[in-house]
Amino acid sequence: MKFKHAFNVFVDNFIVTYKVLLYRVIILLFCLCLYTAVIFPFINSISDTSQVLALSQALGNFGSAFVNLDFAAMQVAWADIREAFIQLMEMLGARVGSVVLTVTIIVLVYLVQKFLLGLSNYTAGAMINDRMAMRANSPFIGTLIKNLGKASLYNVIYVPLSFAYDVIIFAVTGAIVVGLMNANAPLLLLIVLFSTVITFLYVIKMTFTTDWLPSLIYGKTTNRGAIAYSFNYKAKNKDFLAVLSNYVVLVLVMFAINVAAVFLTFGAGLFITLPASYIILISFEFVNYCDNNEIKYFMDKNTVVKPEREQVLTKEQFFKGDNND
Repeated sequence: MKFKHAFNVFVDNFIVTYKVLLYRVIILLFCLCLYTAVIFPFINSISDTSQVLALSQALGNFGSAFVNLDFAAMQVAWADIREAFIQLMEMLGARVGSVVLTVTIIVLVYLVQKFLLGLSNYTAGAMINDRMAMRANSPFIGTLIKNLGKASLYNVIYVPLSFAYDVIIFAVTGAIVVGLMNANAPLLLLIVLFSTVITFLYVIKMTFTTDWLPSLIYGKTTNRGAIAYSFNYKAKNKDFLAVLSNYVVLVLVMFAINVAAVFLTFGAGLFITLPASYIILISFEFVNYCDNNEIKYFMDKNTVVKPEREQVLTKEQFFKGDNND
């Protein structure tokens, strides 16, 4: 039921997708310029080396085999990639100073990028909350400015924690994959295992943080209170397995849609499917929060979801604005 309600809320707020798309394109173009200024000089310094040329050739062969679904050729190309990658690491080891400086700057730019993109997620959450609570069509820029302080504080906390979790995920998954590579495991097994582990670990993160944003926006709690509530699955009406299963379905469906957009529209569809993926996840967060806390909300202009026991606001809560953002 939550999945169905979240999809209906997403459709009702689909216009937010375009506003988020425009914002994200501007931010990504800005960050792309920064990445280019940092990466290109380094790439130019190693682009003519035999190690890079060998790796480029191996990747090209793998890509061609992947497009043709030629698993035998993919296996051969994968072995070439492993060998070329080992040689590349040996070459980079001799340039450790330049590598560390470049990686450090890239990480800093990435964190700035995630912070700026996170502002759009908070803004989209506030707009969806206004729509669910009051059928209000809040403007993107106005909502962003209004919530800039809260959104900034949220992302100052969330982005580093999320980045640390991502590093741990890829370190663990990479260690598993490297171990299986050394054991000469089949390439198809490595691909399936990598995607499965990554998906599961990201679903775990989303399950534990699902109530953080709604608690800040609708509940108007502090970040400490929102984190405590989000991670507390002993709280009333919170079902860890139900939320986990919904996120598994959402992530797999979004992954399938985005992959289809790559192959069926030559990547053009990603301009819609990627921001839409964020909007549907945020919609689920608010639906889940409202359902768990027995809060009435608009699913669309003709449908109001009413809990069995509706939460009644006091006069103080109403006039403080605790029922809306």
